[in-house]
Amino acid sequence: MPISLTQINPDEVLRYMGTPPDQAGADLRALVEQCAREVISAARPRWAYRVFDLTPEAEGVRLDCGLLLPGEDLKRHLRGCRRAALFCATLSAQVDALIRRAESGDMLRALALDCCAAAAVEEVCDQIEGELQGQFPGCFFPFRFSPGYGDLPLTLQGPLLNLLDAPRRVGLCASSTHILTPRKSVTAILGIAGHPIEANTRSCVGCPAHDGCQYRKSGGHCGIS
Repeated sequence: MPISLTQINPDEVLRYMGTPPDQAGADLRALVEQCAREVISAARPRWAYRVFDLTPEAEGVRLDCGLLLPGEDLKRHLRGCRRAALFCATLSAQVDALIRRAESGDMLRALALDCCAAAAVEEVCDQIEGELQGQFPGCFFPFRFSPGYGDLPLTLQGPLLNLLDAPRRVGLCASSTHILTPRKSVTAILGIAGHPIEANTRSCVGCPAHDGCQYRKSGGHCGIS
C-alpha cells in the first residue's frame, strides 16, 4: 500500500515554527510554501506494519510475539483493545540531507524545512492510520501512541523496528541513543477495539514526557501533534 505525499499544510508548519498562522507575514508564508515544495520533492515515504494480539499485564502491555510494552500510560490508552497495529514510517534520508544542507547557510530556511518535514511526517502517519483502519471495518481506534510519549520508553525503538524488519524493508534504524534515522521518521502503536472506547485527545503539550522529551531535544518528532 504505497503512501504519497502531495501537500503539506502551511498553517501547521507555521505552528511548528512558533508563529500563529494569522500573524505570519507574506515573506514567511512564501518561504514556508517554497520549503514545503522542496520537502515534497525530496521525500520518498515508506512504511511497514504488523498486527499483534495484546494482553494487559501488571507492568504494561504484552504483544503476542512476547515483547512487553512497559508503562501505565500505554496500558491505560489501550484499555479495551485486544489487538494493535505496530507501524513505522519514514520520509527518507533525502529529506534529512536537504535540511542539513540548509543548516550550513540559512538557519531560517533550515527551520522552515525542518518544520515542513515534521508536518509531512504527520500527514504520512494520518494516511497510514486511514489505511490500517480500513482493514478493520466496524472497529474503533484510539490515537496512535509512540515511544517517547508518556512513560513509553524510547529504548523500545530498536525492538519495534526489529519486529517490523524495518532496516531491511524501509531503511529505518535506531541510533545508540534510540533516535530514529532517518530523523524524520516515526514508530507508532495503533490500538484496535471491537467496541466503542473512551475518546482521548492527543497532545504534545499534554504528554507526561513533554519537559524531558528526547524527540524535542533532538529536533525529531514522535508523531503526536
